[in-house]
Amino acid sequence: MIKFGPVFTAMVTPFDNELKVDFKRLAELALKLLDSGSTGLVVVGTTGESPTLTKEEKLSVFRAVKEVVGNKAPVIAGTGSYSTQESINLSKEVEKIGVDGLLLVNPYYNKPSQEGLYQHFKTVAGAVDLPVILYNHPGRTGVSIDPQTMEKLAGIKNIVAVKDSSGSLSLISEYKLCTPSDFMIYSGDDPLTLPILSVGGAGVISVASHIAGADINKMVTSFLNGDIETAQKIHYRLFDLFKVLFCAPSPAPTKAALKMTGFSVGGVRLPLLDVNEADYAKIKAVMDKITK
Repeated sequence: MIKFGPVFTAMVTPFDNELKVDFKRLAELALKLLDSGSTGLVVVGTTGESPTLTKEEKLSVFRAVKEVVGNKAPVIAGTGSYSTQESINLSKEVEKIGVDGLLLVNPYYNKPSQEGLYQHFKTVAGAVDLPVILYNHPGRTGVSIDPQTMEKLAGIKNIVAVKDSSGSLSLISEYKLCTPSDFMIYSGDDPLTLPILSVGGAGVISVASHIAGADINKMVTSFLNGDIETAQKIHYRLFDLFKVLFCAPSPAPTKAALKMTGFSVGGVRLPLLDVNEADYAKIKAVMDKITK
C-alpha cells in the first residue's frame, strides 16, 4: 500500500487581475508550500475553486504544478464530480500528465444512494492505476459515505485513503474500525486535525498550511512521535487561524490572508466574492496575533 506524508495543502488557484489563472504565481505557490512544511499538494479541489475552472484550465493547472514539483512531493489531482463518466474522462487525462494520485469527492447535488456511491468510486478507481483518496464532505455534497460503504471501498486495491470533512469523530472512529490498518484517514478540517490524529488519523489535507505550514507539520509530527504537549500547544495557538479562514466562503479568506503575508494570489471568481471589510478586519487581527 502506498504511504503518503502527513501534511497536504489543498492549494488555492492564483488568479491575475482579470481572474485568469496566474501560472507563474501557481508555480511559486507550489514551491513555497513545499518549503514551508507541506509534504504533498492537492490541486483543484474545492479550495482551488474547481467548480469555476474549465476542464482545459484544470488540465493546465495539473500540468503546471506537476512540472514544477517533479518528484519532490506527491501531487494529487481533484477529478471528482457528480458525473461518473466525466470523472473517469478527467482522471484518465490527468493520469497521462503524471500526477501521483486522485482526490474524488462525493458526487454532489444528485445525492446517490450508498450503493450508488460505492459503484461511482469503484468505477472511477477502476479506470486508472493511480492511488485514490476519497473525499467525504456531506456539508457540501449532501451525502456521506457510511462506514459499511467505506469498508467495501477500502477493499479496492487503489483506494488508499479518505479525506473526511464530516466533523464527526464518531464517524471517523467507525472508519478506523472497519478499514485496514494501512488505510489512511486525513482530516479535512484544520480545527479537528489534532482530535482526528488521536483516533488514528494519518494527517491533514489543510487550508491553514498556506499560512502556517511549518507549525502544522510540527503539530502533526509531534503528535505522531508521542509529544502530545507540543502538538496541543500548536493546536491552540493556531486555533483562531483555523476558524477565521472560514469566516467567509472559502477560499476568499485564505487568499486575503496570503495577501497580508505579501504573497498575493489574486481574488476569487463568481459566485464567490472577496472578503468584505468586516471579515478582512477579523482575518487581519488573527494574522497579527499569530505573527507576533
